[in-house]
Amino acid sequence: MSLGQAIAPHLPYLRRYGRAISGSQQRGDALVARILETLVADPGAIDEGADLRIQLYRMVHDNFALMAEEANAAEAAPADDMAIADARLRRIPSLARQALLLTAVEGFDAEDTGRIIGRDAGAVQRLIAEATAEIERQTRARILIIEDEPIIAMDIEMIVRELGHEVVAVATTHTEAVAEAQKHKPGLVLADIQLADNSSGIEAVQEILSDVKLPVIFITAFPERLLTGDRPEPAFLLTKPYQPATLRAAIAQVLFFDESTVPA
Repeated sequence: MSLGQAIAPHLPYLRRYGRAISGSQQRGDALVARILETLVADPGAIDEGADLRIQLYRMVHDNFALMAEEANAAEAAPADDMAIADARLRRIPSLARQALLLTAVEGFDAEDTGRIIGRDAGAVQRLIAEATAEIERQTRARILIIEDEPIIAMDIEMIVRELGHEVVAVATTHTEAVAEAQKHKPGLVLADIQLADNSSGIEAVQEILSDVKLPVIFITAFPERLLTGDRPEPAFLLTKPYQPATLRAAIAQVLFFDESTVPA
């Protein structure tokens, strides 16, 4: 098997992680593109005797550190989404956030996370505690849930409320989702991909976003279908099934990059 064939199955998840830590599809995909360029120029950068997945995430970590340094060095930036992300990158305890996302969302244990970020397992646990404490200090959001499976919707609603957020409505179809968004003006949307009437959660969100700008987390059993990097895609995406800690980490991270819900 060639190196390209070995890397290919990991690319959607590397994109997900890159987007989550950087706050946008553009930045996250740029991180992954840098890795691919590095490996094309120097295939020997991968140790064939070591865990490939850990090495790839380590490369994302290293490149993200360079991106954060670039953000710190910038004297000024345009007043747009990228400027908001730059401001977060300058003040974020990035290692703590990465430790939390690597364990809660990407499924690494503390030891492997330590290999990725260059810390021991004990330090990883302390970083996770630091990130969790910061989450507790976050501004709360009003959340619209778009989910057609009642049990899953109830589970999401319970987790969201336990975090201190307000659930403004739970929608099960495209039409209902758009109507509830227009009625309640939520600050965040959690959306399944496939809805009860066989309509698309993606299309519902696109219609909602045509009227108002707000962050979105998509939830799907097939993340690789939405993480190709070939078109406008979600910056935040969870895989079914997921643990409560996964949803907590994702909500916290998306709100971290949202200007309206996180104090500057």
